[in-house]
Amino acid sequence: MRLRTLPLSTAGIVLGIMLACAGHNVPWYVILLTLLTTVSLQILSNMSNELGDWLSGVDGTGREGPKYGIEGGGLTEDEMRSCIRIMVLVCCILGLGMIRASFGTILRIESECLVALGAAAIWAAMHYTLGKHPYGYIGLGDIFVFIFFGLVPVAGGFYVCSHQIEFSTLIPGAAIGLFSVGVLNVNNMRDMKSDAANRVTVPLKLGEHRAKIYHTILITSGWILMALYTILFTKGWLPYLYVITLPLYVKHVAEIWKRSGRELDPMLPMLVISTFIFALLAGTGYILQ
Repeated sequence: MRLRTLPLSTAGIVLGIMLACAGHNVPWYVILLTLLTTVSLQILSNMSNELGDWLSGVDGTGREGPKYGIEGGGLTEDEMRSCIRIMVLVCCILGLGMIRASFGTILRIESECLVALGAAAIWAAMHYTLGKHPYGYIGLGDIFVFIFFGLVPVAGGFYVCSHQIEFSTLIPGAAIGLFSVGVLNVNNMRDMKSDAANRVTVPLKLGEHRAKIYHTILITSGWILMALYTILFTKGWLPYLYVITLPLYVKHVAEIWKRSGRELDPMLPMLVISTFIFALLAGTGYILQ
């Protein structure tokens, strides 16, 4: 299930939920189902990604990252396919339950729009490396991660919990999305050698040096957007609690410039945990202001 990725997948939805809780009375069961739906989608994505990489030959000899289920001999291809089918069903049950709990029915236009968005999220989770034309193999992974790890969980989570559309939530959503793209970028920089023969990624297009410049821009832009949102839409100093995490990001970027290949692997969980803490502190600040 690649549990170390789960804090990243929940960072955006946690922030979206907490932004909603700052101004609305959100039932606990809606919060719980929203979180569980997000986690299930991430697990589905991880399993589909592993199977897709295995079938394409990306997860073979020479890969710099940790060993996973199929590659390590813990699961067969058919067993992983069964796991994916189960997780699709789990995602559908939890997602429909979330919509039903929030809106009281799935037979209204708002609910049906969320069902369509959920179907798109399931498709995106499965087709990063799986299927006939996986978008992760043609350099489009960054765009999908930005959308489904940033904009959708923050703005979508806010809407599910508040029943209101606030376009301003797209700003913190974009910030979390940029940090999430940063996680993908570190992963792709680490795996440049093994990816070269089977897929196209942004680091392979840019080269390692420019990929590190790109990474620095991602992290810096995320901070600028969140600062802009805080200045424009909040009051007092409490919404700036997330600034506590700034040293973690500075250290992360500094280490990115010093490392290559397998040495980059520790930078993945570092950015994941930093982003989760960032989102949690930001949401806490907005609730307490």
